[in-house]
Amino acid sequence: MNQTIFISIASYLDPMLFFTLRDATAKAARPDLLRFGVVDQHRDNQRAAIMALPCGPQVRYLYVDAHDTLGVSWARNLAFSLFDGEHFLLQIDSHTCFEPGWDTGLRTEHAKLLARSAHPLLSTYPYRFDMVDGVACYEAPDGRTALVLRPHPETPLSSEGVVLRFAGKHMFTDEAAAGCHVAAGFIFCAGKFVEEVPYDPYLYFHGEEQSLAVRAYTRGWDIFHPTRVPLYHLYKSANTPHETHHWHGDIDAARAFSGTYLTERAKRRLERLLCGDGLPGAYGLGSVRTLDEFIAFSGIDYKRRIVHEPQAGLLF
Repeated sequence: MNQTIFISIASYLDPMLFFTLRDATAKAARPDLLRFGVVDQHRDNQRAAIMALPCGPQVRYLYVDAHDTLGVSWARNLAFSLFDGEHFLLQIDSHTCFEPGWDTGLRTEHAKLLARSAHPLLSTYPYRFDMVDGVACYEAPDGRTALVLRPHPETPLSSEGVVLRFAGKHMFTDEAAAGCHVAAGFIFCAGKFVEEVPYDPYLYFHGEEQSLAVRAYTRGWDIFHPTRVPLYHLYKSANTPHETHHWHGDIDAARAFSGTYLTERAKRRLERLLCGDGLPGAYGLGSVRTLDEFIAFSGIDYKRRIVHEPQAGLLF
C-alpha cells in the first residue's frame, strides 16, 4: 500500500528550514517514503544547499524572491502545487522538530480515526521546542489530554470583522477529540485534501485557519485534535517584531502589495466566505455540509456574530 507522505513547507526568511528538513528525515521510521514540497521565500536561492542535504533528492524546491511573495496562504498554495499523488499530506511550518518514529505514529493515528470518519484530518497547535546550545529541547506531553482549539474570549465576533483568535483548551480524553478548527502548522490527513480543499492564495495571514477549517468541514472532512502530536514548533516571542514576519521591515515597503493592504483584502475575503455568497468556486464553501451545520457543530455563529457552546458531546 502507498504510504508516502507529502510534507508541505512554506518558508519565509527562516534560518530553521534546513534543520527542519534534516530532523524530519533523521527521525522518520521510513525516510524513504517522505516527499517534501518546499516554497523558499528568501533573499537568495538556496537550491544547491538544499539538494546537497541527505533528503535533497526527495525535495521539490521552489524559490521565490522575498520581495515577490504575497504571504503565507499564497505560499502554501504554491507548496500544494508540488503535490504528486502521495498518500498522505503533512503540512508544517519551517521551524519544526520531530520525535523518533513520528511518521509511524501519525499513520497509526490516522488509521484509527478511519473508524470514526471517512475523511479524518488531524490538527492542533503543536507544543513548543527551544534551541539550547544548538540542540532542540522539548517536553513531551503525557498523552492524557487533547488540545482543543476554541475562539479566544478576548476577540469576539463583531460588526468590525469575523477574524477570530483561537486558544488551546486541554480536554482529558483517551482518544482524539472532534474539533472545528485547524492549526496550519500541523495538519495530517489523506493527500487528496490538496485537491479537494486547495489553499486560498488570496488570503494573507489572519483568517487563514478559519477559512481552511470551514471549507474542509463543508467539503466533508472531519477535524480531530489528537492526544499526542509527535512534532514540536519553535514559537516566536509575542508582540515582538521579527524579520521573519512577512509584513515587517524594508522588504514589505518594496512590494507591490503591502502587508497592510493584504491584511485588509484578506479580511474582506473571509467576510465574503462566512457572511456573504460563500465564495463560489474552488476557494469557497463546499456542498457536502452547509455553513449552518458548521455553526451548529462549532458554536461559532458567523451569521449572527456570536460564539456559544457547541452541540453537546461534539467537542467537550
